[in-house]
Amino acid sequence: MAQDLFKHPDYYQVDDLLSDEHKLVRDAAREWVKREVSPIIEEYAQKAEFPKHLIKGLGEIGAFGPFIPEEYGGPGLDYMAYGLLMQELERGDSGIRSTSSVQSSLVMFPIWKFGSESQKQKYLPKLATGELMGCFGLTEPNHGSNPGGMETKFVDKADYYLLNGAKMWISNAPFADIAIVWAKNEAGRIKGLIVERGMEGFSTPETHNKWSLRTSATGELIFQDVKVPKENLLPQADGLRGPLTCLDSARYGIAWGAVGAAMDAYDTALRYAKERIQFGKPIASFQLQQKKLAEMITEITKAQLLAWRLGTLRDEGRATPAQISMAKRNNVAMALNIVREARQILGAMGITGEYPLMRHMMNLESVITYEGTHDIHLLITGYDITGIPAFK
Repeated sequence: MAQDLFKHPDYYQVDDLLSDEHKLVRDAAREWVKREVSPIIEEYAQKAEFPKHLIKGLGEIGAFGPFIPEEYGGPGLDYMAYGLLMQELERGDSGIRSTSSVQSSLVMFPIWKFGSESQKQKYLPKLATGELMGCFGLTEPNHGSNPGGMETKFVDKADYYLLNGAKMWISNAPFADIAIVWAKNEAGRIKGLIVERGMEGFSTPETHNKWSLRTSATGELIFQDVKVPKENLLPQADGLRGPLTCLDSARYGIAWGAVGAAMDAYDTALRYAKERIQFGKPIASFQLQQKKLAEMITEITKAQLLAWRLGTLRDEGRATPAQISMAKRNNVAMALNIVREARQILGAMGITGEYPLMRHMMNLESVITYEGTHDIHLLITGYDITGIPAFK
């Protein structure tokens, strides 16, 4: 089993900006990742299998709905703590962070924000511990960046809703107990439904042959005349604002998570460069390698400060969707570039499973696309500063 020697890079003493509680939450997650994730993650990535035994531990460290109030079984933490948790989980693996992100921001968040009191009491405590696992059904085979064009629909049958349609690229789908499904009613309004495993006509075929997020279970959601009880409609969700608000929460977590992947790549490359001897001295002594490492820590530091400021704004209720988009886009692109440079420093060793770099690199190729593509987030910023929507 691999030994996790990670040391946290903090060139601008960003830790000074965190509370003691924030550092306790982060350090507990870091130790859990070192103990439970790092020793086994390469094996599971090679097998393309989600390590289900980690679910209980994710619940114990507060990684499922960190911001959910204690009255509903959550830890009652703030968004800064949520971001730090995502940073540590993605430092371990993007697939593990994805599992937590989906459960937290795309399943628990909409029930908390848009659900009835009975829905909150029924689902949230069990989701917080991992006793129940969920997924989020928005993306469809023909509608990714344009969710408003969704074709999944439901009709009112007096005693129940009849749901038909399909979703794809759904994290957690193969093992999820419930799905938050976004569909259009007869009036064409987008609504949220809680669909439970076992409902007749509901299936979740798994997506295989992925080169990326191999430790995350991905699948489809198929609805063939599924009878959904009327009490499973999220009463406060109406229109595209519902799912987009959930995506803001998920994108916020990704902005932090990507920093974790970048830090792991930098730490790996720095340690290797100090130990690898060529031409009679460590390769860290050569100018080109120092250039790579110096640029890495610079970009990580900028991303850390961007994430911290976004966390502050989020906790104050002032973070805008466009600000979240900017941080998600910048930090994921930053992480992907750093992982590629780190792989160069390791040379041929960088492609092996003995080091995490190729795994991070492949994972980030998905992260840069999901929850809004790299290009769409750029256009969101463009729209915000010009007032002109280029994607319509």
